Amino acid sequence: MALIEFQNVSKSFPHSVGRELLRTHIVRWFGGAHKQTFFALKNLSFRLEPGECVAVVGSNGAGKSTLLSLAAGLSVPNEGRVSINGRLAALLELGSGFHPDLTGAENLVLNAALLGLSRKRTLELSGQMIDFSGIGDFIDEPLRTYSSGMVMRLAFSIAIHTDPDILLLDELLAVGDAGFQAKCFDAMTEFRRSGKSMLFVSHSPGLVQLMCERALWIDHGKLMMDGDAGAVLEAYSGAAALNPQAST
Repeated sequence: MALIEFQNVSKSFPHSVGRELLRTHIVRWFGGAHKQTFFALKNLSFRLEPGECVAVVGSNGAGKSTLLSLAAGLSVPNEGRVSINGRLAALLELGSGFHPDLTGAENLVLNAALLGLSRKRTLELSGQMIDFSGIGDFIDEPLRTYSSGMVMRLAFSIAIHTDPDILLLDELLAVGDAGFQAKCFDAMTEFRRSGKSMLFVSHSPGLVQLMCERALWIDHGKLMMDGDAGAVLEAYSGAAALNPQAST
């Protein structure tokens, strides 16, 4: 059974057109006009199987983060179906699930609960989480005093220690220092060895090649290619070279 399955999934959003005249709103209220929409994802299908690590690549605005948001259950598709089978931990936006006025320790308990960990198990693992994060005495300081790297380190440490079946990552490891990135890489490698699955967005071809046998290439909300990571990266790089503005 697939851990994540997208079946003909489409997700649209209304175009932001800035300020509109009052008469435009009135006409729309009475059904005389409709807001234009754009599709962040269009008729997308794929499966994430147990034990797989799949990268999602594509230019900015291609729909990668929307895909992860749907997989995490933070939004729902306009069309199609998203099925999740297993416990999931998602690191999609720096500081999501955290409160700036709470201490790191308080946020640890809160965030672990949001990821499905019991209070008893959280207290048992809290020492390991803090040690892995390398935050030290800052764990008792308010989160608003943390750097972005410290927030990321705490968030990743909590997520990896909740022992999810699926880990979702959205380029957040780019925030940390080289030492912590190496520690995260080791943790993700061990995570994979234990038979768990990952789905992550990355602009680092090297990381994709190291972590994944498979990749998805998304462009303007459409799945362009799903297959061997090396072949997908080659095809995506070739397309980016032909249209450099699309990769920025």
